Amino acid sequence: MLIKIGLRDMSPEMVAFARVALAAAVLMPIAAAQGALSGLRERLGMIALVAAVQVAGPFLLIPIGEQHITSALAGILVATTPIFTALLAIRIDHEERSEGLRLVGVGVGVAGVALLFGVDLGGSSAALLGGLAVVLASVGYSVGGFVVKHRLSDVGPLGVVASVMTASALILLIPAMATAPSSGPGLGPLAAVVALGVVGTGVAFVIFYVLIGTVGPARTMIVAYVAPGFAVVYGAVLLGESIGVATLVGLALIVGGSWLAVGRGAAPLARRDKEGLPEEALDVASRP
Repeated sequence: MLIKIGLRDMSPEMVAFARVALAAAVLMPIAAAQGALSGLRERLGMIALVAAVQVAGPFLLIPIGEQHITSALAGILVATTPIFTALLAIRIDHEERSEGLRLVGVGVGVAGVALLFGVDLGGSSAALLGGLAVVLASVGYSVGGFVVKHRLSDVGPLGVVASVMTASALILLIPAMATAPSSGPGLGPLAAVVALGVVGTGVAFVIFYVLIGTVGPARTMIVAYVAPGFAVVYGAVLLGESIGVATLVGLALIVGGSWLAVGRGAAPLARRDKEGLPEEALDVASRP
């Protein structure tokens, strides 16, 4: 919703840049104060790769897509990330391969995407391309997750996030300047982008890692399944977006499929208790 409002007076490039720049401004001082940036200098290449694939690229593709589709549909399509993670794992990460109910979840989620593209986005080529841009952003989220898992998992997460946001701002700086508006944005779009960057990206990541340390990763990740519902409600109530039956059915299929695809619908086939990890950590370790 905030992206949609920001697009009223700003380009997709400017919205994406402002978001990550403000997030970096929030996270960098915190990471530096906590010493979370140590050990990252030799990982700058991986940091840049994650920034391009998982943040700068998706954060740009989503507002590009939202120029042609509703914020509600964008929120639903972003929820396909676990589905693409499961599909990519077939070739690049055998530990995350989908079997049984997880494989069923992938199929259910793909059916939801097909429904949305066939009904809600099938009316125009612009809407179709907009939806594809958001789906491509989800693919970027998935790819970036594998990079982080295999190349950056041994580094403090707060330092990684702060560095990735800073690198993303540098990547988007020139495109943003090239598309800067000739006049200042209105108060509404400006406030939306500030809220998106400071609260929805910067502060949200801080809260995210605080929750991981207090209630555990499993409970924290529940947000991935409730966010699309909020996107639909916000779009309908606050932006007056039309929500049809196909949208609601697609939402149910994608969220339900994502939930199954990451293994929440069935008990893990094997427990890794020999590593001495708590039960909740073992649950998380068995999924993307």
